[in-house]
Amino acid sequence: MSAPSDHTPSALAPPPPPTKSRRAGLRHPKIIALIGVGLPTLLIALIMAGFIGQVQQVDSFPYFSIDLGWPAIFTANTPTGGDMGAHVLVPAILRDDLLPSLRLIGWSNDWYAGFPALYFYFPLPALFTILLDVFLPYGVAFKITASLGVISMPLGVYILARGIGYSRVVSAITAATGAMYVFMESFSIFGGNIKSTMAGEFSFAWSLSLSLMYLGVVIRDTRKGGKISPVAGVLLAATALSHIVTTMVIVIVSLPLFLRRRGWKVLGISWLLGLGLAAIWAVPFALSFLQDTTTDMGWNPVTGLVGGSFAPGTIATPMPNEFIPILALAVIGVGWSMLRRDRIAVLLAMTILPAATYWILQLPDFPFTKIYNGRFLPYWYLGAFIFAGIALGLGVSTLARWVPQRAQNLTIGASLAMVLIWIITVASIHDVPGWVRWNYSGYEGKEVFAEYASLMTEVDALPDGRVMWEANSELGRYGTPMALMLFPYWSEGHPSMEGLLFESSLTTPFHFLNASEVSRSPSNPVRGLNYRPMNFERAVSHLALYDVSYYVAWTDEAKEAAKAFGLGLVSQTDPFEVYLLPDASPVDVATIEPTIYEGGDFFDAALSWYDDVDNLDRWLVADGAELPSSWPRTDSTEGPFPGGDVIAGGGEVSNIVVEDHRISFKTTAVGVPHLIKVSYFPNWEALGAEGPYRAAPSLMVVIPTEEDVVLEFARSWAENLGTLSTIVVGAGLIVLAVRRRLRSGASVPDFEAASGT
Repeated sequence: MSAPSDHTPSALAPPPPPTKSRRAGLRHPKIIALIGVGLPTLLIALIMAGFIGQVQQVDSFPYFSIDLGWPAIFTANTPTGGDMGAHVLVPAILRDDLLPSLRLIGWSNDWYAGFPALYFYFPLPALFTILLDVFLPYGVAFKITASLGVISMPLGVYILARGIGYSRVVSAITAATGAMYVFMESFSIFGGNIKSTMAGEFSFAWSLSLSLMYLGVVIRDTRKGGKISPVAGVLLAATALSHIVTTMVIVIVSLPLFLRRRGWKVLGISWLLGLGLAAIWAVPFALSFLQDTTTDMGWNPVTGLVGGSFAPGTIATPMPNEFIPILALAVIGVGWSMLRRDRIAVLLAMTILPAATYWILQLPDFPFTKIYNGRFLPYWYLGAFIFAGIALGLGVSTLARWVPQRAQNLTIGASLAMVLIWIITVASIHDVPGWVRWNYSGYEGKEVFAEYASLMTEVDALPDGRVMWEANSELGRYGTPMALMLFPYWSEGHPSMEGLLFESSLTTPFHFLNASEVSRSPSNPVRGLNYRPMNFERAVSHLALYDVSYYVAWTDEAKEAAKAFGLGLVSQTDPFEVYLLPDASPVDVATIEPTIYEGGDFFDAALSWYDDVDNLDRWLVADGAELPSSWPRTDSTEGPFPGGDVIAGGGEVSNIVVEDHRISFKTTAVGVPHLIKVSYFPNWEALGAEGPYRAAPSLMVVIPTEEDVVLEFARSWAENLGTLSTIVVGAGLIVLAVRRRLRSGASVPDFEAASGT
């Protein structure tokens, strides 16, 4: 080979340094990306911090004014508002009861006469709250956690757009546009927007944002020829540990990736890693769900199609008024992307399939009511916002090609487009900032907090015992109608019969039957139950079955009814009155042999049994192994259930101790059935007794074989398997990361580099 001439650049010679103009041109896309992600993130963060208050329209430019104030997110108080005002207790249960027992999921007596804590709800946001609580006041940690899902939405949209293959410019504009979904105000319960987050759906917002990041990474991996990144598995696990509905959606909509070369490898490994990391929660969740230990709330589906407004109480539809312009622009984005042959199959499936699922679940003949069909609409809305952003991004990029100084004009055009999006969004905001301030000013920030605090102080001074309280929407003056769910938060030893996480406990429907009997205006949220009007004769019998000690009345009607029945007033702090219920015991000895139900759904039989208040001493027990053959049996759901022979002699129960994860007592009635007034769950195991067996309405029966009986809430095989899987997979990923780091010696990359986007 001849030596290179003076006029031929050597292959080994370094390229000439870029000129200043070239360097600036190369930086433009990154600047645009920073603006596209940073600007909406900043806007959302300012609003979620409570820094931005009321937004009002004015007649001159910029056509709106903003009321600014102290960021309430940093005030050390107890956040409230909708379900959020009760969610405050959940991380505290994890911190104070579960983690000290080396459990992520377990038992709590704080609600529903005991319930399985975090078996059917999502632990990752609660864990993050506890982590922040190490450094910050609990209320501040909780509010930051509640805000992060919507704050991270721009980043999630950007990673998804980059994963599909769009340029930084298009992805930046898509992020700025797509993230504006969080400001939709026509609904406040479906999830993913700020209003739903303030109503308590912050776990959904976490999962929604994480699911976008997961899809972006797996799409990128398949687009790059099957390169495997453990980041996808980590993101999938985080998505699952934040919400199950979003996890189901992204697993299904990612199936088109199997059609790509090596797509099966990318998806398969991400699923295995994700399941392995989330197994500590996911495996016992799946087993418990299959064991039918949840309550079907019979959610009333949303059935509308077009319309919706900002009016309070209005339920949005798949096409509310504020969404229609976005949908029109999204259609352009879909069409344009198809003409360009962009790989939008997953994004298109993410948008359309949830809308189809919404429609299917609202059909009258569709029997599945455990999932609220409105839960699927956020992907429909968000997908349209993302396609609308793609349309704008492609439009700006195309226009930039037609003018000189493309890089400079592209930066200017993209920046102007995103600022315009920002202005239009801010001008269209109505009540979101006010809602954030209401929640984050906390219970302590309400004008009537002294009334609320006085009640909690009065109850705290009473001997330990479960508390039943009158349901009424007017309790919202204290921050939320669910304010009294926090009795166990403010006062140790005084569990509230009503709590959040309705589906988690078998006691939920029976509690709401009780609530209707002691409330002037009950909520009656479980569909299909035979609710009765206020009736203290029925209520007192039912509450004794759950060993409830106190009743808190709010309305004059409830106070008069309680007094007329003869309940004793033990505390009065305007406008509340606290009454002492007749003595009951946490453990009762049977006086009649129980009846064994051998039919289909035990819940239906339990409802019939519970409605017959005159025969609550004739217990009904679900069929199970080792039950005495002498007990009468029935397969009918219709009462009355007469029971078997009378049990003579009675018995005495003493030394009763009811703790989280452990119940113990001493009895003189060995061999006689005992009713344990704690909610049933399969993890309970008895020592010194046979059982426990599921008993109507939602409690447990044991047959002592010794005088000393102990029930322990044991870890199931599913929990042990899930924990082992998470430890093994997590340790494997740590070892892999360390080995790669040692081999490469490279510094830790930023998130975009790590995810390949």
